[in-house]
Amino acid sequence: MRIIGLTGGIGSGKSTVAQFLAGLGAVIIDADKIGHELLKPNTEAWREVVAGFGRQILTPDGNIDRKKLGEIVFGNPESLLKLNRIMHPRIYEKVRAQLEEYRQGGVGVVVLEAPLLLEAGWASLVDKIWVTVASRATVLRRLQERVGLSELESTARITSQLSAEERVGRTDVIIDTDCDLDELEAKVEKLWQGL
Repeated sequence: MRIIGLTGGIGSGKSTVAQFLAGLGAVIIDADKIGHELLKPNTEAWREVVAGFGRQILTPDGNIDRKKLGEIVFGNPESLLKLNRIMHPRIYEKVRAQLEEYRQGGVGVVVLEAPLLLEAGWASLVDKIWVTVASRATVLRRLQERVGLSELESTARITSQLSAEERVGRTDVIIDTDCDLDELEAKVEKLWQGL
């Protein structure tokens, strides 16, 4: 089984590349989705996050308001570190278990889509690391259009992650997503054929 670690900063095009890879036959593990699952009300992680950040991060129905939590942690390295200490070990264990399940099931290629793959120290889980990059202007535009973040909110999230240059220096493949979707799809297909 080949395991590709797909990483990149917020708004860099990871999810689009993952969708193209899924269309080509890869099985995708989305670390963010696992994190969302782990934060469902009354789970162990949910209790620890609420204890660490207060009940003001909850919606009336008891879910964690990700926007409120984001406002607390992005731009505050100490708070972000506290959240990551709660979440990263749990996500890592879930990912490891899923990889083992896929290995037993004879899956050919798994893509671990993980924005914080390098920051969390998960490189040992994968065979190759692919990084998506885009210009700052493109990233800001994508965040405004798709997520509705202001420039200030976007900048806080961008600066809380490794820079593109730091990622590029630690990866095997660089995918520039600053292009139209057809061109990006062609780039991904070429990489897939190289597997």
